[in-house]
Amino acid sequence: MLVRCANMQDPYATVEIRNPNGRDAVLNLKVSFADNHGYTLLDTRHQVPVPAKDRTTYRVPITSSPHADKIVQCKVDPIATAAW
Repeated sequence: MLVRCANMQDPYATVEIRNPNGRDAVLNLKVSFADNHGYTLLDTRHQVPVPAKDRTTYRVPITSSPHADKIVQCKVDPIATAAW
């Protein structure tokens, strides 16, 4: 779930990831960053550890994008799959 989209003042999207399972897991997080027309400027993938029956807040940087100043939309894949 997207908590906050990235911008130039705070170049990180904040995402909350929930693990409803009874075991700790490493989940694949996918976040896309787009301009005001919806054009994707940056796709990211991260592996995030999340404790069993808990949630984790994770900050996704946009600093690797040469178009970071054009990012106005953040899209989070609603289902984080198990990495392993």
